Amino acid sequence: MKWDEFFVTGEPMIYAAMASIVVVSLAIPIALTYFKKWNWLWTNWLTTVDHKKIGVMYILAALLMLFRGGVDALLMRAQTAIPDNGLLDGQHYNEIFTTHGVIMILFMAMPFIIGLMNVVIPLQIGARDVAFPRLNAVSFWLFFAGAMLFNISFVIGGSPDAGWSAYFPLASLEFSPTVGNNYYAIALQIAGIGTLLTGINFLVTILKMRAPGMTLMKMPMFTWSVLITNVIIVFAFPVLTVALALMTLDRQFGTQFFAMQNGGMDMLWANLFWVWGHPEVYIVILPAFGIYSEIISAFARKNLYGYKSMVVSMVAISLLSFVVWVHHFYTMGHGVMVNSVFSITTMAIAIPTGVKIFNWLFTLRKGKISFTTPMMYALAFIPIFTIGGVTGVMLAMASADYQYHNTMFLVAHFHYVLIPGTVFAVIAGFHFWFPKVFGFRLNERLGKWAFWFIAVSFNVTFFPLFILGLNGMTRRMYTYSESTGYGALNMLSMVGALGLTVGFIILVYNIYYSVRYSPRDTNGDPWDARSLEWSTHSPVPEYNFALIPTVDRLDAHWFSKKEGKPLTSGKYEPIHMPNNSGVPVIMGAAFFFWGFFMVFSWWIPAIVFGVVILGTLAYRTFEKDHGHYISVEEIERTENALRGEQHEN
Repeated sequence: MKWDEFFVTGEPMIYAAMASIVVVSLAIPIALTYFKKWNWLWTNWLTTVDHKKIGVMYILAALLMLFRGGVDALLMRAQTAIPDNGLLDGQHYNEIFTTHGVIMILFMAMPFIIGLMNVVIPLQIGARDVAFPRLNAVSFWLFFAGAMLFNISFVIGGSPDAGWSAYFPLASLEFSPTVGNNYYAIALQIAGIGTLLTGINFLVTILKMRAPGMTLMKMPMFTWSVLITNVIIVFAFPVLTVALALMTLDRQFGTQFFAMQNGGMDMLWANLFWVWGHPEVYIVILPAFGIYSEIISAFARKNLYGYKSMVVSMVAISLLSFVVWVHHFYTMGHGVMVNSVFSITTMAIAIPTGVKIFNWLFTLRKGKISFTTPMMYALAFIPIFTIGGVTGVMLAMASADYQYHNTMFLVAHFHYVLIPGTVFAVIAGFHFWFPKVFGFRLNERLGKWAFWFIAVSFNVTFFPLFILGLNGMTRRMYTYSESTGYGALNMLSMVGALGLTVGFIILVYNIYYSVRYSPRDTNGDPWDARSLEWSTHSPVPEYNFALIPTVDRLDAHWFSKKEGKPLTSGKYEPIHMPNNSGVPVIMGAAFFFWGFFMVFSWWIPAIVFGVVILGTLAYRTFEKDHGHYISVEEIERTENALRGEQHEN
């Protein structure tokens, strides 16, 4: 392979990206060396098995990916802002919309959700950690290895270019001979294995580690949503793993599972992808519903209306999510009967979703509403998501979908579901639980400025796409003539995209500003909230709870405050906690290099790093690591210090 085939060349933006990668890659080790932080980084973060720190790392990675995917989005909007634009050529545009979709779904939304899950779930159920702390660290480093491997494709080898769904035969070696779709297959496999491990870990954690007295029907709604989500993960992600393995075999070993000849079947890929892909939408939506439920009940000062119906509706959504995937194929030659069956199941999923909308509205009714930043996102979500849901029912009608399917109308619907349904939710959850982890709130004024920019600009960006779609503008159209009349609405959409950029910049600036200037005045429960995570200190000590709380009803923390009855009793005892370990980060690095060499079919170094991966597994098998105990004296010192700091502030 020649150097100009290995490195992507020819465009100023690519050279700028390469330069920035080199600068950052040099700046980080120089800064760590100058400030003597290598040991701190290794001890406190790279080797940690603390669920809270792992959650923070997931969220930081998600924010990084938000801006990476956001740059792709801006480039797409800039390219289509005016007719006959030459900013990007067709190939570059294909690569950008492919990477935008993959990054935003799998490397932004998923890790943000999993990060909040890591931070909150053990605290909400009164546990001291997840069931398998070491496995939790492995999950993060596999996700991170997959994300980094996918992201280097745009400067080394070339990005995937067959769309985020990578349909065959377009993604085959015949039509996509570069290594871009090898990156897709390998990176998503590595990250997907990490997500599957997370699903298993949190299922066991929620089912086996709840506080005494916390039955399933006394769990907070966010915990319920995560439980159901992880059931979906455990059933859906093995399908993706198998599909990607077959894709790898087709592209790199000459098999023809998805070929159009010799017994292959290109529609097999489409079916496998969407058998995973449509449940994946609910993997990122259901936890968002749980986040909104927590926030709306907390800031309406009311218990969640219709708790049981919320649980039933989420279970119904999880079941229906596996029987709607064929609505992606209405226009691909299925008969009337198949289309009708899946049209009915697709419309049926709107019923439990609608139930939840009414639950939230009735929770708000007669509530003493506090218009905090998290609540603003929750309130904006309801009408905007409803537009996404109604247009989804339009798309569910098979006959109508023949007109809508390949147009910008579908793109607008998709974003009207996922941005208010997931992005608004994770930002709201980020603001809501931030003081739990760090001991201070994000600035409310800056938070609301960011909210208004994001909420208004979102509609300015995506509502014009509904009209463009109805006027006939197709998806993936990278250029168009002035005679189409698409220019004005596309330019309006570009203005909205710039507004979204401003909103997200304010959000990041808010983190910096709050770290420097926000008062450290929290008492562990700055929002006067309802669930168990607010009953411990902020920031949370390593062991979460010095004494495990006992739960006798839903919203036990709320009633404990109102009735003056403590949730804990008894004396301190030594607490067993897991030790940090460098094995997960080493395994993640080995997976990264194994994946990189697999992408280029460099078999010998790939085998070497495959052996390293097996070596880390063998090391763990024979390792004698029984964790450590936190003594009663240390617990008392920690508790007194936390109470003293809070009293002093």
